[in-house]
Amino acid sequence: MSGAKTLPVEKSEILFFYETTYSTPNGDPFTGEQRYDEETKKILVSDVRIKRFIRDYFLELGGYDIYVFNDRSSVSEGEKMSGAAARMKSLKEKYKDDTSIMVETKKGKKDVDALKVMQKCIDVRLFGGISTEEGDAVNLTGPVQFALLNPSLNSVDLRIHQNTSVFSSSVEKSRGAIGTTTVVPYALNQIHGWINPYSAVHTGLKEADIQLMFKALWESINNANTRTKQNQNSLLLLQIVYSEPNKKIYRLDRLIKLNCKKATEEQIRSIEDYTLDFSEFEQAVSNDKLVKEVRYYTELEAIKTEFQSKKKFKPFESDFSVKKENGN
Repeated sequence: MSGAKTLPVEKSEILFFYETTYSTPNGDPFTGEQRYDEETKKILVSDVRIKRFIRDYFLELGGYDIYVFNDRSSVSEGEKMSGAAARMKSLKEKYKDDTSIMVETKKGKKDVDALKVMQKCIDVRLFGGISTEEGDAVNLTGPVQFALLNPSLNSVDLRIHQNTSVFSSSVEKSRGAIGTTTVVPYALNQIHGWINPYSAVHTGLKEADIQLMFKALWESINNANTRTKQNQNSLLLLQIVYSEPNKKIYRLDRLIKLNCKKATEEQIRSIEDYTLDFSEFEQAVSNDKLVKEVRYYTELEAIKTEFQSKKKFKPFESDFSVKKENGN
């Protein structure tokens, strides 16, 4: 397709699978309870939850600028401004001597360009961002997007778990408070995402950023250490790379099937209680006019064995770079 070679990244879709056991993968911020589809009995994980995993990973790792971050380091006492404005102020202060991102203002002065400073942030290059700087507003649509709500592959019966606290709800009371929360006994979560090369042009996304995002996604799930997210494991990451930037497979997220070994899916408690059927998925990606290749990473030997014999399937290296053929 004309112009495709000038795009900074390839168009692709993402399917990421992770398991959760007796935890709360994504609580509703208003109720604190696990997001849940009452009709299908599937648990739901939001795009915001997944992006937060990735951002938190980069914040904890250090060495990366993050835009969506509650930063008041440059705000004076009593000064009022939005969180985005406060973060932009800090970033402009950090890069005030970087002449490569300076622009001339209407008043004839040099100032840090809001767009260019935002492109310094890896989360903006991935997910986009908004700045409301007066006279220098920026609105970037992120090239990487995840489904608004991602249903689990298996149906789940939520369990009610009672909590007690040592601290009382008020100083007048002598005993701790009692509450309840919903717990997911077991779920295989499928996260569906897209990478758009046209939006990547505007945010400055590079292939190296995508590799870092995959690493962050995989490791953040495995190392989440909060009470509700502790018992989770990354299982499989798939990147379906299209042959051209305007190609698409219809409902890619419905092609991988879960075959339950128990009487009902609600009885599943571990990976030993089901198998994954990739036959429809493998058939769909075999179309050369649609798909260039399928990149994958897993530590499950059964899936490795199945994919190794497939022509288009190429494993990621441990750092999520694309494995090179014959040392080239």
